[in-house]
Amino acid sequence: MQAQKAGQRGEVPVGAVIIDPRKNLIIASSGNRVQETNDPTAHAEVLVIREATKILGSPRLKGYNLFVTLEPCPMCAFTISLTRIHHLYIGAYDPKGGGVFHGPQVFDHPTCHHKPEITSGHQEEGAKKLLKEFFLARR
Repeated sequence: MQAQKAGQRGEVPVGAVIIDPRKNLIIASSGNRVQETNDPTAHAEVLVIREATKILGSPRLKGYNLFVTLEPCPMCAFTISLTRIHHLYIGAYDPKGGGVFHGPQVFDHPTCHHKPEITSGHQEEGAKKLLKEFFLARR
């Protein structure tokens, strides 16, 4: 849903949600807002982490899960590490800009602060379709 809303705003359609798995409760959700805010760091993951840490009153999100529709870039992966997210669920892979399975593979780097549990391919087909349609419409 957040990815679709981002796409409707003209943003790359990526959405993220942080969930408290103990209560099965959504803590925060967001989509990309790079174009809207003229902020290159306004990726869905960063925005949802900012919102969740503000709501919870802590810079750490131990025990919380992050769902994101696209493999996080290196900046977002490092931010996820710093917050100590428990489990990261990734939709589509990003061979060009990803930082988890591609590129610098942030969580495997020796200076990484924390590596979350990772599940890839979460609702991958829907995420891939949304991204493909978004970029086809702009070419």
